[in-house]
Amino acid sequence: MNDLSPVIAADKAHVWHHLSQHKQYETIDPRVFVEGKGMRLWDATGREFLDGVSGGVWTVNVGYGRESIANAVRDQLLKLNYYAGAAGTVPGAIFAQQLIEKMPGMSRVYYSNSGSEANEKVYKMVRQIAARHYGGKKWKILYRDRDYHGTTIGTLATSGQDQRAMQYGPYPDGFVRVPHCLEYRKQWDVENYGERAADAIEEVILREGPDTIGALVLEPVTAGGGVITPPEGYWQRVQEICRKYDILLHIDEVVCGVGRTGMWFGYQQYGIEPDFVTMAKGVASGYAAISCTVTTERVFDMFKDDASDPMGYFRDISTFGGCTSGPAAAIENMRIIEEEGLLDNCTRMGARLVGNLNALMERHRIIGDVRGKGLFCGAELVADRATKEPADEKKVQAVVADCMAQGVIIGATNRSVPGFNNTLCLSPALISTESDIDALTDAIDGALTRVFG
Repeated sequence: MNDLSPVIAADKAHVWHHLSQHKQYETIDPRVFVEGKGMRLWDATGREFLDGVSGGVWTVNVGYGRESIANAVRDQLLKLNYYAGAAGTVPGAIFAQQLIEKMPGMSRVYYSNSGSEANEKVYKMVRQIAARHYGGKKWKILYRDRDYHGTTIGTLATSGQDQRAMQYGPYPDGFVRVPHCLEYRKQWDVENYGERAADAIEEVILREGPDTIGALVLEPVTAGGGVITPPEGYWQRVQEICRKYDILLHIDEVVCGVGRTGMWFGYQQYGIEPDFVTMAKGVASGYAAISCTVTTERVFDMFKDDASDPMGYFRDISTFGGCTSGPAAAIENMRIIEEEGLLDNCTRMGARLVGNLNALMERHRIIGDVRGKGLFCGAELVADRATKEPADEKKVQAVVADCMAQGVIIGATNRSVPGFNNTLCLSPALISTESDIDALTDAIDGALTRVFG
């Protein structure tokens, strides 16, 4: 189609966009993307953009236009497109084996089709374990302030981002919040902040009663709550606490998983041994819908200890967890990451990105803190470095808009934590080059100058 105006009109008239206030589209047209190649996107008007957020929500890890993934999906769909997860498929078995090889200590893969669903499966597993093995006692699930685990009612009950959860309650019982670990905004004046932040989790456990707590769910690096990397000593103490009180540790890798931090999984940066790991976005880089809930054999065994009990197994199904396109795409996605050395590239380009952002911090007092891991970085904007007063949210969004006007797409925390939607977010594809990274930070440099002076 040479004239895409009918497509734009159809979108404007009929599509309900995510994360969007549609009042604006009464006077302007929505942006419709048409094509992507590598790190670049083109919209329906022909404008080119450098994508610094991997598809808007940190997903397209290996970049756009990967013909080999498209071919792998096509070939698999012609052979067998679907069978429910009650039986196996060839790509499902092969990818599960390849995935487990990257995750020492883990052994079982449960397929579904979104990060929210993957996390919901864990919550159901924890509740069923409580019912069958603890007399119903260890049923509560702890979650952390500023973390986010999905958009269903169940996962929103564990949203540490209050604005994400507003107006969708009341929520089910048994989900209990623990404090965040952002050292830049200290809650305790101590020397070893990481251990103290972890000890705060133990305080909640003791308050609630250890015999009531079944699991703790955490992001390895908090994503939409401000790109928060954990302080030194935090994860080691968290692991100790979970083992001390027999609490299952659930690591939500929906954002960080499959290369985003420079290792296959974010938790592997910190030497954690989880009981559950969930993943979605980067598993197939958006070429097909897939998510995985991965468990240890110990967890798996809790659901097959009594074959005579008709209620003893995990009585769950995900309809589209049976699609073969997901694991077929994931197998090829993993091959690309390995053969092109994208984990190493992520580490190198991530260091360049952090270095560039720190250089911007020296020129722009509006940047109060730079943090991140691999190609997942944030720059928190503050009105005053001494008081750390957050920058005005409208001005933060103006920086994002200015970059977009330059043809560069970046993100910012948005409708997440009241008063603290002030962090610019960057998650470019793992294929990023030095010139890509420099173009991203050059755009931010110009935007900060125009918006804040």
